[in-house]
Amino acid sequence: MGSGATRPWVGPAFAILGVLGFSFKAILVKLAYAAAPVDPVALLALRMLYSAPFFALLAWWAGRSPRARPIEPRDWRRIAVLGLVGYYLSSLLDFMGLQYITASLERLVLFLYPTIVVVLSAIFLGHPITRRSVAALVLSYAGIALAVRHDIRMSGEPLAIALGSGLVFASAITYSIYLVGAGPVIARTGSARFIAWVMLLSTVYLGIHFALARPLAALAAPVRVQALCAAMAVFCTVLPTWMMAEAVHRMGAGNASLVGSLGPVFTLGLGAVMLGETISAAQLVGVALVLAGVIMVSRRPARAS
Repeated sequence: MGSGATRPWVGPAFAILGVLGFSFKAILVKLAYAAAPVDPVALLALRMLYSAPFFALLAWWAGRSPRARPIEPRDWRRIAVLGLVGYYLSSLLDFMGLQYITASLERLVLFLYPTIVVVLSAIFLGHPITRRSVAALVLSYAGIALAVRHDIRMSGEPLAIALGSGLVFASAITYSIYLVGAGPVIARTGSARFIAWVMLLSTVYLGIHFALARPLAALAAPVRVQALCAAMAVFCTVLPTWMMAEAVHRMGAGNASLVGSLGPVFTLGLGAVMLGETISAAQLVGVALVLAGVIMVSRRPARAS
């Protein structure tokens, strides 16, 4: 009998810890911005540099598997494009947006990606949008409207909140494009090799961007910022990626994605405790609406047997 049957708690534990790690990323970014005048490109470059050795090791280890087939040229081309869109551009837009909005609003806007995937799949893959999907979209975006209204009321800076929310929403769109295009490549290359190479190529793209736009001295951030970036790389990038992959393996993608619904709740609580972000009744209602909509759109209706 496999470990998943003898220790059924392991899968959910990995999923919860993975979601907690991903949720903690926005907190660390906000702490880094508060610690020193560091810009998003330098901050993201430090995060990727600290995480790159781990993904290089993962690429080497996954490539040694007897079941690993050579990666075909067409898959290298797709990996290159998906690395550009999915992690370089998406992460950059996200880090830029966090300059203007709270960590809790950022996580909530990013959490819209399943609804965006539904729309993209309808446009590019011909998948129908059902009444259930429409209801989910209405709930989700009504919840976002409440959350944005809360942040505008608390900050008194509607243009900054609009800019930050727009940047993070663009990040969610690019990440959704990555998800729609990743499936066939993962099926041929395996998830570990795919993630490792996508992250490594994203690091290359970011390195080129940094070299063109910033002096090398920009990487000489204060020790506190370096420590936050190292923690971001290990605890919010490498370990959660592995933990969520293990969770999907042990409990299935559907159940793991439901646990992922805890992400905005985790960030809301962490933001209040660690950053002093306020929580209002309207914001809680907004979170509930977004969670309800995303869960609706993520779960397939049961089929009659």
